[in-house]
Amino acid sequence: MKKVVLLVVLISVVSLAGIAVAAEPLTPTTLQGATVLSDEQAKANFGKMKIFDVRKKAEYVEGHIPQAVSIPYDEKSAKSADFDAKQDKIDLGKFPSDKNEPIIVYCNGPKCWKSYKAAVLLIRGGHKKVYWYRNNGFPGWKSKGYPVE
Repeated sequence: MKKVVLLVVLISVVSLAGIAVAAEPLTPTTLQGATVLSDEQAKANFGKMKIFDVRKKAEYVEGHIPQAVSIPYDEKSAKSADFDAKQDKIDLGKFPSDKNEPIIVYCNGPKCWKSYKAAVLLIRGGHKKVYWYRNNGFPGWKSKGYPVE
């Protein structure tokens, strides 16, 4: 009997964890001051603009868009459009100092807030040509068979 109760509790916990993951908020679909790129648009701009991968360093090492520069976004704030940037860390000094230089930021698509938050901070910092590769991010890039390092 105890094993059955334990099994029911375990199944309930796993189910609730799945609901929590499924309920994870998606990033906004637009960002004032940035151009949101689809997979195809990101590919079309490949090699024309500097690309920045703001995922964890370990994710970058596992695979990334060729020529992408790793600038990890250490996210502690809420996954929300009104996030508290003071809780997070990113080295904005590693981005181009020329605020008119077009740049693309990406992470892991709509459930990943790092590129959204990086784009917000870049815009607040005065960058004029921020391109946010939100659509499907690196997983979308990879699934399309685009080049990966």
